[in-house]
Amino acid sequence: MKKQIKTHVSKEKVSAVKVMTELLKTKKTIMVADISSIPNSQYEAIKKKLRGKSVVKVPKKNLFFRAVDDSKNEALSKIKDFFNKPIAIMFSDMDSYELAGELIKNKSPAKAKPGQIAPNDLEVPAGPTDLVPGPAISELGALGIKIQIQGGKIEIKEPKVLTKKGDKISDGASAILAKLGIMPFTIGFIPVCAYDAKENKIYTDLKIDSEGAVRELKELFARALGLAVNISYFTGETLPLMIQKAGAHEKRMIKIITGEPDEVAAPTTDEVPQPKKEEVKVNPAEGLASLFG
Repeated sequence: MKKQIKTHVSKEKVSAVKVMTELLKTKKTIMVADISSIPNSQYEAIKKKLRGKSVVKVPKKNLFFRAVDDSKNEALSKIKDFFNKPIAIMFSDMDSYELAGELIKNKSPAKAKPGQIAPNDLEVPAGPTDLVPGPAISELGALGIKIQIQGGKIEIKEPKVLTKKGDKISDGASAILAKLGIMPFTIGFIPVCAYDAKENKIYTDLKIDSEGAVRELKELFARALGLAVNISYFTGETLPLMIQKAGAHEKRMIKIITGEPDEVAAPTTDEVPQPKKEEVKVNPAEGLASLFG
């Protein structure tokens, strides 16, 4: 009979699994976030900003999986499939989309690195810089950037696109963008997925575009307002517009009934034909007589 080999598990690991299991059972949202591109200092800064809103942990894979198994939640167990990169786990009572919004707000600007794909056209604007004449002159010239020297500093004469959207960023472009303080990227926690305890469901599409959402809401509001006015739907927003519309219709009806012509915009001075001045021949003697009676 073979002896069973007992493996020793440290108290720290047992405690870590116990804490995570409790968080998995009690928190509303369990979010997985990609932290592969974040320096340690940035990670700590974001973690500090999320204090009070979320418990942030970077657990060992096997310990977190054990906690998930101990929670005995079959729907939650699917979250294991997303452990394919460096990740952080957030345990929160916030809604998953609300928490994702917090992560978006806590992103920071980042420099461009060689080989990265440009998120948009990367342009060097025209104007003064803090660069002094020296090696920077040849570096700028190599990228086709026109410059001049003003007050002992390099000034860019006209804007220049260094990398078009979707193209790879070259070493030279990366170096110049960094020297000019142009940071086209952002770094931060990237939401990968989130488990919603209320719905007992995992969400994977957590892209938050607050500016785009506001823009879309404005467009939808404008359409709805126009439709509401046309169908005479009374609200605080439509009533003033409907009164203006009724007033315009009233003026038009009066003109039709009375036969009053429509107002025609007065031509400008340039459009008004000026009458030709007729030359009047005056007898000098008659002119003098008119002056002296």
